[in-house]
Amino acid sequence: MGNIVLITGGAGFIGSHLADQLLEQGHHVRILDCLTAQVHGEARDRPAYLSPSVELIRGDIRDPAVVNRAIAGVHGVYHLAASVGVGQSMYQIADYTSVNNLGTAVLMEALSAHPVERLVVASSMSIYGEGLYRDADGQQVPGRRRSRAQLAQAQWELHDDAGRPLEPIATHEDKLPDLSSVYALSKFDQERLCLLVGEAYGIPTTALRFFNVYGPRQALSNPYTGVLAIFASRLLNGNQPAIFEDGQQRRDFVNVHDVARACRLAYDSTAAAGQVFNIGSGHAYSIAEIAERIGRAMEMEVSPEITGRYRVGDIRHCFADIGRATEVLGFTPQVAIEDGLVELADWLPTAAAVDHTQEATQELRRRGLTI
Repeated sequence: MGNIVLITGGAGFIGSHLADQLLEQGHHVRILDCLTAQVHGEARDRPAYLSPSVELIRGDIRDPAVVNRAIAGVHGVYHLAASVGVGQSMYQIADYTSVNNLGTAVLMEALSAHPVERLVVASSMSIYGEGLYRDADGQQVPGRRRSRAQLAQAQWELHDDAGRPLEPIATHEDKLPDLSSVYALSKFDQERLCLLVGEAYGIPTTALRFFNVYGPRQALSNPYTGVLAIFASRLLNGNQPAIFEDGQQRRDFVNVHDVARACRLAYDSTAAAGQVFNIGSGHAYSIAEIAERIGRAMEMEVSPEITGRYRVGDIRHCFADIGRATEVLGFTPQVAIEDGLVELADWLPTAAAVDHTQEATQELRRRGLTI
């Protein structure tokens, strides 16, 4: 029998795939998860995809008694528990701050009393805000926030002070954070709190900044999940994928199998302690291209709706430089986007998909969070 490993939030999308890989390695996997209705449905049952070999503790990451029971006897922890969604975080401010910030504090206080051999925390590319750019002189510069006035005029791209266009380039880990949403702020807090307490108590800790993760087991009925899952849910319900701005904003899409493997590599690497790593594919795709690709994979010819609207907290371009993860962790993505989308499309007919995108968009609009 291998080590006992705890995954907080492990009954969800990424955690369940990580659990499968850890079980294959011979570990005992324990999961702490509250099975929130937004992800798991109103019944909040144990997911059918979760291996029967997994020990599941149903409880709240903010409950010290539950957390102490969950960490009892474990050798290492993957901290994935979090409320997820940029848009929703901008109006469920107390909830996101409570689950993500307070929940992490409760976990770290428990680990300060009972240190483990290893801790890996899930961070997010959202902490970067805008990615890195190259200016007209060839210099690397951080992206700056776009003003509401600029966005109201549909001036989507970034320019320097002289009005010259900036060219997006891959973003590395040394870019300073620019926290443009409550979700981003909470993920940065999770990352720094784990690294800080880990160093203080001798717990080797690594933070992984996930980019846009996709694959089977995403919560298709959650309108604040990954954009690929939202597009798939729209298509399954006979609706057009709706895209903000002009659809040319660029992101990095990384397959969940690669992300789970990166988690394992980080856990096993002594050199990774105290560091942060981008976990992405290293490729950039426009959102419009991704909508068309998932449509083709599902064999559905539905053109996306380009709304020309803007959502507060969104950024224009951000995609990953994964050089550090490759050098230190030995991480290289193995799932090509074409293959990953075929796997996702094959899984979709087995999943429940209630399209709540319109209600979510209306809620953001009602609160003045879209332009």
